[in-house]
Order: sequence, then C-alpha cells, then structure tokens
Amino acid sequence: MSVSDRVRRLTPSERSDERTDAVDESRLEHASRAAVRGLQAGFVATVIMTAFRLPILRSLPPSANFWAQYVSGGDPEDHPVAGLLLHVVYGVQAGAIFGALFALQDAERSIEPEQRGLVWGGVYGMALSAFGSQIMLKEALDIRLENDELALFHAGHLVYGLALGAWVGSRTEGVDDPETEYEYDDGN
Repeated sequence: MSVSDRVRRLTPSERSDERTDAVDESRLEHASRAAVRGLQAGFVATVIMTAFRLPILRSLPPSANFWAQYVSGGDPEDHPVAGLLLHVVYGVQAGAIFGALFALQDAERSIEPEQRGLVWGGVYGMALSAFGSQIMLKEALDIRLENDELALFHAGHLVYGLALGAWVGSRTEGVDDPETEYEYDDGN
C-alpha cells in the first residue's frame, strides 16, 4: 500500500455523517439481535443453573414459593411445573436484558467479547443473586436461608451468569457469523 493510499484512509471522507447514522442504526439493530441472543442464552443458562442446583439443594427454585404465595395458594410442592416455568421466564427475560446491555457497552474493547462476557456475566449473575436473596427471598417471600443454602443459592446464580456471559459474548460483537462453530488449529 502506498503512502498516499494510507493518507486517504486516514482523512475524513464526505460520507462520515452517513456512516455515523449507519453506525447508530446498526448499533440499535445490534442491541436488538443481542437481546434475542440473550433470550436464547437466558434459557440455556437457566437450564444449566437448574441442573446445577437441583441435585445439590434437592428442592424446587423459590419461584414455586412465589407462585404459591401470590398466584394460587397452597404449598410450593403443589406447583412444581408452575415454579419451574416461572423460573425459566425469569431467567430468559434476565438474559434478554443482559444481551442488550452487553451489546450497548462500549468500554473495554481491548479484551475479547467472550472474556468480557464471562466477567460481566459473573457480575450480572451475582447482582441477580443479591437481588434474589435480599428482595425476593427475604422481603417478598419471607424466606431466610441457612448459610450453606445461601452459599449454594449464590453459586447457582454465578453459574447462571457465567453460562449467560459465555453464550452472549461468543455470539455478539466481533463475531462475523454467530452460527459458525469455533475452529481450532487442527480444524476440529
């Protein structure tokens, strides 16, 4: 490439305003697509979190308690399907919010999206856990967890956040085609 070609690439073109509009529009579209991927990620992360917590805690998610207390009455054990479905709805909508927020975030572009997804997913999972334990369990449902149960509650949400962040990070910005598989040096 010649020096004049490099200079031309560095000088602003007349189309810079057009590109700014296109970038703003594509950023909104990008956030919308990321929110849809977040829905997918929220479902996958909720399944992973539930698979992690069920054998350890041997109980339904607290959403069954919410369903029993605020919707239908009775014991939470009477509503296992409704509790699990509500748990999935919570996880899916939280994933959509994370996906959109992740796509709109501009900082720290120096690290790969998968790495940022893991970091911010972990933070997001712990924020959801703090909200869940302090607001939903203590205030809304009047549930006080034992220390070991609380640790596992937080661990489950950390697992959720890591799975969510890994999924969203590997399928949003910087990824030309989010449907293609990762290829290793030897071609898988």
